[in-house]
Amino acid sequence: MNEGLVVCVRSIISFFSLLIFTRILGKEQISQLTFFDYILGITIGSIAATLSTDLSSRSWPHWIGILVWAALGLLLEYITMRWRYVAKYLENEPTIVIMNGKIMEKTLKKMKFRVSDITELLRNKDIFDMNEVDFAIIEPNGQLSVLKKPEFQNLTPKDMHIQKKASGISSELIYDGILIEENLRQLDKDKNWLLNELKKHGIKNISDVFIATLDPSGSLYIDLYNDHMTKITDIGDYKGPY
Repeated sequence: MNEGLVVCVRSIISFFSLLIFTRILGKEQISQLTFFDYILGITIGSIAATLSTDLSSRSWPHWIGILVWAALGLLLEYITMRWRYVAKYLENEPTIVIMNGKIMEKTLKKMKFRVSDITELLRNKDIFDMNEVDFAIIEPNGQLSVLKKPEFQNLTPKDMHIQKKASGISSELIYDGILIEENLRQLDKDKNWLLNELKKHGIKNISDVFIATLDPSGSLYIDLYNDHMTKITDIGDYKGPY
């Protein structure tokens, strides 16, 4: 049989095998996967790729390999769901790395984390000052969960007994210097209205705008290609030996 046709047939088998096994193993997002789950997926994918292109060996051993790895993954998932104490050792537990505002240095060393790793994860949570943090916990999937100190927690309309209308979703009016007329029509606006709004911000041409959005409340956001930023803040923690 022609080699190209063999690769095509094997690829189809690999594709649908992976599709079936991933559906069986679950629908967790990448951010929810543990490190072992991630490695398991890479291994199964690698075997499937070998099944597609390794014409020096028969296909059925590779397919059996995919089946065994997927079955073991499914078995492990069942065990961790059935016996919580087993999951504690197989998937690890959430670990406190900041407690009462203090960094747990020994815990960080044990987990092979650096302080810079924690500050990066905090910035992903929109926290740029560690004084705001009461507790921080590393989850088994590597995500950081944060509890702010009471004085830094955001007030909600519910806390203040305020009724708040839904804000809705912003619509793009300009993207990469190009006017999106369909979105303007959906918002009952026209090009002249947009040009007048741009003039209020000192903008003469639509092509000068990188992105412009309008939310249902009427708030217009504009970002230009040339924002005239004279000094960019450097947040790196080490410049290196140069």
